Amino acid sequence: MPTALLSVSDKTGVVDFARGLAKLGWSLISTGGTAKALRAADVPVRDVSEITNFPEMLDGRVKTLHPKVHGGILHRRQEASHRSAVAEHGIQPIDMVVVNLYAFEKTASKPGVHFEDLIENIDIGGPSMIRSAAKNFEDVAVVTSPADYDAIAGEMQKSGGALSAETKWRLAQKAFATTAAYDSAIASTLERVSANGSFELRAGEGFPETLRLSFKKTADLRYGENPHQKAAMYSDGSGTGVANGRQVQGKELSYNNIVDLQAAWDVAQDFEETVCAIIKHTNPCGTATGKTLAEAYKKALECDPVSAFGGVIGVNRVVDGDAAEEMAKLFLEVIAAPGFDDAAKAKFAAKKNLRLVEIVHSPQRWVLKNVSGGILLQDADVRPLAESDLKVVSKRQPTAEEKRALLFAWKVCKHVKSNAILYARDGQTVGVGAGQMSRVDSCKIGAMKAVLPLKGTVAASDAFFPFPDGVEEIAKAGATAIIQPGGSVRDQEVIEAADRLGLAMIFTGVRHFRH
Repeated sequence: MPTALLSVSDKTGVVDFARGLAKLGWSLISTGGTAKALRAADVPVRDVSEITNFPEMLDGRVKTLHPKVHGGILHRRQEASHRSAVAEHGIQPIDMVVVNLYAFEKTASKPGVHFEDLIENIDIGGPSMIRSAAKNFEDVAVVTSPADYDAIAGEMQKSGGALSAETKWRLAQKAFATTAAYDSAIASTLERVSANGSFELRAGEGFPETLRLSFKKTADLRYGENPHQKAAMYSDGSGTGVANGRQVQGKELSYNNIVDLQAAWDVAQDFEETVCAIIKHTNPCGTATGKTLAEAYKKALECDPVSAFGGVIGVNRVVDGDAAEEMAKLFLEVIAAPGFDDAAKAKFAAKKNLRLVEIVHSPQRWVLKNVSGGILLQDADVRPLAESDLKVVSKRQPTAEEKRALLFAWKVCKHVKSNAILYARDGQTVGVGAGQMSRVDSCKIGAMKAVLPLKGTVAASDAFFPFPDGVEEIAKAGATAIIQPGGSVRDQEVIEAADRLGLAMIFTGVRHFRH
């Protein structure tokens, strides 16, 4: 009778899988909570302690670290000396190991996690059994993910309880990848633990000497940016952020959908007030705040209704029925939100292809970019403006209304590809000039794209004006105030142009290039 050892932290599907093994004539042994779950479901199971003749001890720290466990897994069935050794010592062969690991990464991601909790969520016995089984893959099947249960059960039912050599090898490869990722997560986290006796988990400081990246594939995508490119999405396992969003409706997400979805979500998370951002090719073609989400959406749409067609929306409030009523009037690809209420889901149900994605916010720490032979790593651009950053450099002070509009425009401009110029009113974008090689052209395009009146708007620039011509174009369009970083060798000429044209101008000292 073949024997399977089951010891899982994530018990999803394990009862049904174990029941299927039992029906195929397998003997089951298990530990702690897994054994309890199986018994509660009337699945026949023996405790590991019955096999080892040694009790679980040290609060469960020691239960499978025993020769009768690892000897049962590691002995090679084709080696006579191995068979003799296990027979001499009364070791029962273990033919399948079903193990997944303590949720270390989820524990580490909890705000204010205690060092003791972190250490207790370092699995010892689990990785040891996984590595033992994977090393002896010719004789032992190792199952590390509930996602594999159905396929394994199906193959065993067709073959009378056996697994092919190809399947065992594939499972072993996955097992070694699992333990490698697990150890990498532990090492990367413990690098952030102070050594002053308090053992406190510090926020990330600086950049690691060795960058360990470990992500699990969650989906193969239809293709990449273009049909001739293959693509996939990977998760960090945190359960938060865009990669771990929960799609509640719609067809499969594409690579470009996900890239735009991230851009939309980023804009929305920069605001505390209710906001709606409409994204097209990673640029916000309309962004607005409102007392309600429906109002914010309608104001955002007014900015550029032509570009909004086929766009991606990001909001920072649960989408309600009123907002859904308005959004459903336009063809959209994706809506990213913290949630959708029942009225919104009912309204969107008629639009079968529209993707609705619920996201749990995850502050981004780093931004990575591929370069040949390596990667670039930088801090995420999350620097907020403080009142002390704002320096009025023009003769005319901005009015209170202009200042509110300037601060709104500054937040949105950060998300526009450089060179970026954004025209806005308080709580509403009016024109967006994105991704031009010269700043003056962005000034012209932003004005040209405007559907709403530009008279009385303000303008934000993601970087300094190298010449006064950009200021002159903005004034010609009808804007009355500008917010920009400053820092050009021609700043004085630019300020003089603003004064000559009656514009108020604020320097921030902060640049927001987005390449």
